[in-house]
Amino acid sequence: MIRLGLTVLLEDNIELVEDKAIGLITNSTGVNEHLDANILLLNHRGIKLKAIFSPEHGLWGAVQDAISIPSFHHEKVNIPVHSLYGTSKKPTKEMLKGIDALIFDVQDVGSRFYTYISTMAMAMEACAENNVEFIVLDRPNPINGVTIEGNILDLEFRSFVGYYPIPIRHGMTVCELALLFNSQFNIGTRLHTVKMDGWSRDMWFDDTGLHWVMPSPNMPGLDTAVVYPGMCLFEGTNLSEGRGTTKPFEIIGAPWINAFDLSFELNRMSLAGAKFRPLNFIPTFAKYKDEQCGGVQVHVMDRNEFGPVETAINMIRTIIRMYPKEFQWIGNNRPFFDLLMGTDKVRKSLINSGILDNNKISGFWEDDLRHFSETRSKCLLY
Repeated sequence: MIRLGLTVLLEDNIELVEDKAIGLITNSTGVNEHLDANILLLNHRGIKLKAIFSPEHGLWGAVQDAISIPSFHHEKVNIPVHSLYGTSKKPTKEMLKGIDALIFDVQDVGSRFYTYISTMAMAMEACAENNVEFIVLDRPNPINGVTIEGNILDLEFRSFVGYYPIPIRHGMTVCELALLFNSQFNIGTRLHTVKMDGWSRDMWFDDTGLHWVMPSPNMPGLDTAVVYPGMCLFEGTNLSEGRGTTKPFEIIGAPWINAFDLSFELNRMSLAGAKFRPLNFIPTFAKYKDEQCGGVQVHVMDRNEFGPVETAINMIRTIIRMYPKEFQWIGNNRPFFDLLMGTDKVRKSLINSGILDNNKISGFWEDDLRHFSETRSKCLLY
């Protein structure tokens, strides 16, 4: 079993937090290898923990997506818990008052639009502005630290689901991302990174010996994380992305889809590493609550060959072709799909044909990834 950054801090680098007033950004994933919570571990070591900061989904990771979360007082350790998904997504000067160092200890899932890394980036900015040290405790990228996929975010489409110009699947740990953000985007925070011991880049989460703790209500296991970099794109459409089922992001569909027709069309494309099983499902909440939907379950037959982003775009293109009158993009001021993709070029091509005409679409982001790989290499720790 590897040693997480949390354990390395407490066993080997305790001087980073001794005699300092500490703030901690964390949630239910902030546990050690034995599932002991970081809040209690720091408290037992006599560390002066002054405040906790919680990201989207709340301190317990129990709140559904896009729901504002209030701050509260943690009775067990008798300190405030500041919500970073409420009135402010960035720690304020008042929240950081009296804090010498802010720790980030949250499990990421390896996708640009999973908002915990946006929380980390904004907290780094706040620490730079308020002369507070920033300490990142490393955790595995659950979908490995080798594979990268997808286009680089165009800053015109910057949002909380895409804060800095990185690809959709970045292949980095949170410590490595912090180094990248700080050096490439000139945040200028006093950054300390605490590496894991024993992790290697080719590891998937089930290679680590660690227990999976749900980072959010709709991320129940590694299988979900594997498909998420692509299937999350369905959030920007009027198809259910499987919320309200026991297989979120693995199940895709809508009431107007014929499951057998769609699975046949998708399977005959022979997309790498993927098999599509027809099914009908009834979401218990979110899109099409209590309505019967037809669709597919995405089964990953070979995760090393499977390209989630490429697969999802091919799925969306096929559904547009099969159901042109029913399919819709969703979003108020601008299509949410564009914010997730970090560009409008993909959506426009899917509508009008063009750069994404062929099943193999990775050429669209090939140059982006080549450049990113060079930049990324300077920040890799393993």
